[in-house]
Amino acid sequence: MSSALTIRNLTSRPVDLIKYEYNAIAPSLSQGGMTNITHNVTSLFRNFTTPAAPPVAEPATTFIQQDVSIRIEPFASLQTDIKPQKPNETLHLTFETEGEKHRLDTPTLSSRSTTLHPLTENPRFNYTAVHLLEHSHLTLYSSAHLSSWMRSLKDDTPLSALSVPGTHNSPTCHRALPSVRCQATSPPEQLDNGVRFFDIRVQPESPLDPSKDGLILVHGVFPISLTGTKYLRDLLVEVYTFLDRNPSETIIMSLKREGTGEATDAQLSRILRDHYAGDPNRWFTAPRIPYLGEARGKIVLIRRFGLDENLKQEWGGAGWGINAENWADNTPNATCPSGDICVQDFYEVLETVNIEKKIQYSQAHLERAARCVCTLPEQDGVSANQSPKQPFFINFLTASNFWKVGCWPEKIAAKLNPAIVDFLCRKHNGVDGAAPDQVTGDGSTGIVVCDWVGYRGNWDLVRCIVGMNAKLEMRERNA
Repeated sequence: MSSALTIRNLTSRPVDLIKYEYNAIAPSLSQGGMTNITHNVTSLFRNFTTPAAPPVAEPATTFIQQDVSIRIEPFASLQTDIKPQKPNETLHLTFETEGEKHRLDTPTLSSRSTTLHPLTENPRFNYTAVHLLEHSHLTLYSSAHLSSWMRSLKDDTPLSALSVPGTHNSPTCHRALPSVRCQATSPPEQLDNGVRFFDIRVQPESPLDPSKDGLILVHGVFPISLTGTKYLRDLLVEVYTFLDRNPSETIIMSLKREGTGEATDAQLSRILRDHYAGDPNRWFTAPRIPYLGEARGKIVLIRRFGLDENLKQEWGGAGWGINAENWADNTPNATCPSGDICVQDFYEVLETVNIEKKIQYSQAHLERAARCVCTLPEQDGVSANQSPKQPFFINFLTASNFWKVGCWPEKIAAKLNPAIVDFLCRKHNGVDGAAPDQVTGDGSTGIVVCDWVGYRGNWDLVRCIVGMNAKLEMRERNA
């Protein structure tokens, strides 16, 4: 038997629960009709960046209604006396923040996350809830417009302090060989739904001819599509279009040389510099982590390749791009020699029983990022010209084994992604029994790199990651 409902407030303002009520679900929904409706509603809303508040199932009869006064402080969890729902019941919760009332109806007819319905005209606040029914646990986040969620953050925010959703082998959404495809949605759809880190692997098409700019998108030694060669140039057009439409945003792009042939890192670096990343209005290529204001409207380059000798002299001899050249392979935790990248990239999940090990490594890296307290120039009295000291925590939730169907990317994501949603909602940056002011760190997730995010319209993982910026936003607001 599940315990009474626990509510966790991961927003920057106190929230008061003022009423709860139970309704009986109509028989047509409680006796098998819910599955079909869930499928249809999920399909209907899959292209929206803000899930709609679902209607209350009709007909329904209120049989318990209780006015209460329960305050949940920012970043606090509180167990209530509200009993778990039965399969034929809906629970309606009314919350109040600074005079505004919002209602949540659960369970929803789509995915687990839903926006609360405002009961006030022109509300200042908007909330998203994730209800983990199996744990009788409800988490509240501030709703973000996922296409432009960075606009609420100040220009002097270190980019490495943010909680950033990312995708692994980002353009691999096409029909491809097993284990090559890693994504359910296209790069433009990922961007519109909050993804801000792209992991890109390329193969120079004509490395011996410096006048040629062809960079083929690959995954390992394989092309990313069985229906024709895909190029970086076309992907960048999509990224530029998004940034032009959303100038508050930035895209962190990790680039690595893979594929077949005898191309070298030095050749790749020259092609990128001469044909792609030479425009400072489009790219941030300094060899340091920028502040958000420096990066808005641009692609921030993380390079997983060595440099041509001439490029080593860029930026006063400091090099070109954020240096992730000596990236540790298959590691649960390692820091690049540059000090700018701390990565979890354990990917050799050879058997399905090892997925649990991958989950543990991923959770541990989330906690490393959460414990950090970033330096805010305006608040902490340092120059905005100084490079942020906090590295990028890059956390790959990805793994595969080509030879075992149960360890293909989509199979691992089906277990790992929900496990991380659960962890973020119930445990991330929290200590059992501790008050919020006793928990150290900004609660950041770092960069969380996912496979098959957005599958069947489910962007819960992205919403949870973006929602973890709330504590940092509160620090900035109080500065």
